[in-house]
Amino acid sequence: MSDLARLCSGLVVAIVIAVLARRARVLSASGAVAATLVGTAAVAAGWDWGALLVAFFVASSLLSRLRREHKHAAAGAIVGKGDERDAVQVLANGGAFALAALAYIATPAVAWQAVGAGALAAATSDTWATEIGLLTPRPPRSIVTFRLVPPGSSGGVTLLGFFGGVLGAAFIELAALLLGWPQNVVVAVLVGGIAGSLADSLLGAVLQQKRWCDQCQSPTERAVHDCGTATRQIGGLSWLDNDAVNAACTVVGAAVACLIAARL
Repeated sequence: MSDLARLCSGLVVAIVIAVLARRARVLSASGAVAATLVGTAAVAAGWDWGALLVAFFVASSLLSRLRREHKHAAAGAIVGKGDERDAVQVLANGGAFALAALAYIATPAVAWQAVGAGALAAATSDTWATEIGLLTPRPPRSIVTFRLVPPGSSGGVTLLGFFGGVLGAAFIELAALLLGWPQNVVVAVLVGGIAGSLADSLLGAVLQQKRWCDQCQSPTERAVHDCGTATRQIGGLSWLDNDAVNAACTVVGAAVACLIAARL
């Protein structure tokens, strides 16, 4: 199949998946558009790139639906956005992977495979750590101070969530292995994914913007709380929200995986 034919086929496949995800309320309208662009870039680099992205998206979307009501009750008032991922969320998690795919088209090199898979492993590890961690009955602790924090708080970690993050990175590692990607990339993906997820927690605890609802006397990531009250910033950097931290997570995963793959 020619590159143009694969690009057209990838566009069709990406549109179909985005439409289905939109109907399932996994993506918002803007999220569906962004997912189409990311998916098209992935398939343009090769069907194996597209398969890796689909594996991440489907598995993470299904996991997010597991006991969704319980998760929303536990952390819905804290997390900044709802269940439908918008364009910013899609690009924060998949933008680095898409850029690596485009770079691989221009220069087919193992390094770009390590960058792409490492970024996706970090996004998967972070997503799975959050989704699985919210299922534990024990409250999370700050990764920095070890003090108890409300469920859903950025920088909060649990033992179950940590193992969920490891499983997420291992899932992408296994997918890369089954797709026949180079052995050094497969090995590097696991470490890069976990490193990116831990970086996400550290940034979330130390630098991410923190807000407070005076009406409910509770922390949140929302500019307007569930009660309708405008919240105020009480810590962190005003420009560093959860989406920016997620993007940084994928960059760390990509960089670590690339460095390790180059040494193997």
